[in-house]
Amino acid sequence: MKSKKLDIIFEDQDIILVNKPAMLLTVPDRYAVEKPNLLTMLNKKYGKVFIVHRLDKETSGIIIFAKNAEAHRTLSMDFEHRRVQKSYLALVEGRMVEKEGSIDKPLAPSMTKYNKMVINKRGKRSLTTYKVLESFKYYTLVEADIHSGRLHQIRVHLASIGYPLAIDFLYGNKEEFRLSFVKKKGLNLGKYEEEKPIMTRTTLHAYSLSIQHPTTKEKMTFKAELHKDFRAVLNQLRKWNK
Repeated sequence: MKSKKLDIIFEDQDIILVNKPAMLLTVPDRYAVEKPNLLTMLNKKYGKVFIVHRLDKETSGIIIFAKNAEAHRTLSMDFEHRRVQKSYLALVEGRMVEKEGSIDKPLAPSMTKYNKMVINKRGKRSLTTYKVLESFKYYTLVEADIHSGRLHQIRVHLASIGYPLAIDFLYGNKEEFRLSFVKKKGLNLGKYEEEKPIMTRTTLHAYSLSIQHPTTKEKMTFKAELHKDFRAVLNQLRKWNK
């Protein structure tokens, strides 16, 4: 994997907000610490930063780090007590009937598959709210807000109501998005040319984060622009799947 340039959204003496690229780990891998990860990249740049929360490797978008122990302690408490607001953009399979709703289902680690979550009464309470932003013929773009920070929460919750992410190798039906999914004719491929996918990771992006600044106590909202692959999929849906 090539070295990725840091997309810094905001920084001051206490905090750093980054638009994390997809397929980059947030923290070092437990078994292969040499794999590229955001924490190590930031530590090289700033000397020492503190992890506050995480994003899945496949998920792009906004993530915050603290520059000092005091800011880390304050932000960690705010995350623990749900005093922050996190909003995601998710492209799901299927045309949603309900324009908004909530999913209140307990999540627990799978007993049979590592790093997979399941809905189970033995799990912790988990709440996701969502609203439709844009509807296509076979897909829907939604904004999802999580009110509890469980692993894979949005992915599991949306799949549980019949709308898995358009790309989700673990909880969905597809591992990539191809133009041929929505455009059946006129792909202009050569005789021996194979169609290349437009996007090959989960269609989930951490779009917005609202916090109270750990030092100034100012209410601040930050947003992270969609990355090129996600924008390309939406552009094709708007063109061919309305």
